[in-house]
Parts: sequence; structure tokens; C-alpha cells
Amino acid sequence: MTIVIAVLLSLSSNAQNMWTKSHLPARNCVTEESIRHKVEFLTDSICAGRGTGTIGAVETATWIAREFENAKLMKSKGSYFKRFKTDKGICGTNVIGFMPNSSKKAHNKYVIVGAHFDHLGTINGTMYPGADSNASGTAALVSIAEMFSQMKMSGKIWDSNIIFVAFDGNGHDLSGSRALWKMIERGELTDPVSGGRITKKMITLMVNIDQVGCSLSPLKSGRKDYLIMLGNHSISPNKQERLEMCNRLYLTNLQLSHTYYGSENFTKMFYRLSDQRVFIDNHIPAVMFTSGITMNNNKTRDNAASLNYPVLKKRIYLMYHWIEKML
Repeated sequence: MTIVIAVLLSLSSNAQNMWTKSHLPARNCVTEESIRHKVEFLTDSICAGRGTGTIGAVETATWIAREFENAKLMKSKGSYFKRFKTDKGICGTNVIGFMPNSSKKAHNKYVIVGAHFDHLGTINGTMYPGADSNASGTAALVSIAEMFSQMKMSGKIWDSNIIFVAFDGNGHDLSGSRALWKMIERGELTDPVSGGRITKKMITLMVNIDQVGCSLSPLKSGRKDYLIMLGNHSISPNKQERLEMCNRLYLTNLQLSHTYYGSENFTKMFYRLSDQRVFIDNHIPAVMFTSGITMNNNKTRDNAASLNYPVLKKRIYLMYHWIEKML
């Protein structure tokens, strides 16, 4: 595999562009304008900061469901919505959409791609928009679903099914992702095509997208166009170089890191800090994409204007290409 990657990385610029052109239906549906539009809705007063259990969260979940429907994702048991309660009895809602594979083999393999949509909400009359945390991840999740939908309509096939999940309750002890795992344990998560139960053994990978919109915490070189992926070690060794391969072949050319700013302790901490944690605890390969914590976190200035949309678009492209190569 290493030899194959080395050969691929030696391709000329023209050959690399051919790789990119093969995915133009996907890339053309995601623009800086379309991403900004999504983030602006998610940070608007109608969503009111997206606090779990609030009307704003209901508005957000309804919008995500419409986006999933536009991407032709399938419902499970007739609904995108899966209700749950936090430990404090607050009602939350996960939004789940399925993209069945197109191949005749390996129908029982599933990759989960998720991002939490909840934030702080409105506190004492002050709304916390949460643009980077995590409207950016939610916009990326919806955009990636659109990209896969476009490629599927163009005739692209994959062996694995994809489950897209917009988690609620991240700010309540990761209650949304824990609720999803309980569904899996109880046999309540079912395939909308076969009707069969989706078990732990069928889940080959979990991808979590949490805070990917800013360039305010660059890596050591100070470049604004970067991306951090934690959990690369959980993937089989023959797949661990695929992010770098995709970054080169598909011309995103982001600066990449598999650690949290070079710190072993912070890498371990942040790897378990978001919704991938329940999957890690249950021995499912899991990764987290992020652009790092910034000084805007949990502040009112974390608004739509603070994000770097050209870079966010490149990050979305790279995450899509990497996920596609993992199916």
C-alpha cells in the first residue's frame, strides 16, 4: 500500500486534476456562498443559539431534516428524528439520514458521519450564535451529504452504507451520541432498505466533525489553511496515509496534523472530548476533524462573520474525499 501511495503522489499536476474532475458533480454543489448561507441560518435568531430542549433547537433540527431530504437521504422507520432525554430530563433530538450503498456486496457495512448542532442557546437574553462551535460542523455535515448524493446520482458506487447524524445534546454530556449508541445496543437502529438491525459489528468507522470553520488557531507555521484529524491511529495501518494522499491528489493542499498542536496530553484529551467518545469506548475506529479551540469559543463573537469560508470549503472537500476513500 505504501508503494501505491508513493506512486500516486508522484503524479503530475495534470493527472491530479483528472482526479479532481471526476468529482466535479460533488464539488460544484458546495460553494463558499452555499456554506455561508447554511452557517448564517444556523446562527440566526430563529435558531436562538440552538440550545438543547429549546424552540431554536427544534427549528434547527427541522432545517437539517429538510437538508437531508433534499440530499435524498432515507428515513428510518418513517422519520429523520430520534428523540431522547438528557440525564436532566431535557428533551433532545438527533437527526439521522441514511445513504444506502450502491454496490452488490458488503451491504452490512456502515460508516457513521456526525456533527453536533446544539450550542449554548440564549442566556439572560443574550444569544450565543456558535458559528464555529458547531454551525461550521453542521454545515459541513449537510454539505458532505449533498456531495455524496450528487455523486450517487452520477453513477458512483460504494461498498459501505453511510449514516449521517446531526447530534443534539453535545453540551449535555454528549447525550445525543450516547442515545444513538443505546439505539444500536437495543437493536433500534435499523436499515431503511432491508429493515434489519444495525449492530456494533457492522459499523466500520465513525467520523465526527466538530468546529472546522475558523483559522484563528493555526498550526506552528501560522498558515490559515490547515486541518487537524485526531484518531488516525485507530484506523488500519494500510489506510493511515489516505488523508495525505487525498490532500495531494484532490488539490486541497491543506496543512495537516494528526496531533492537537503537537501535545501528546492535549491530543489524548481532545480525542475523547466530543461525540466520537462513545464509539472509542466501544472499540469502533473513530476520528475527529477540527480546526481547534479559539478565543471565540462560547462567546457572542463566535458569529458567521468570524469564519474563513474559502478554507472551510477546502476542508469540506478534503473530508468528503477522505470519507469516500474509506467506504
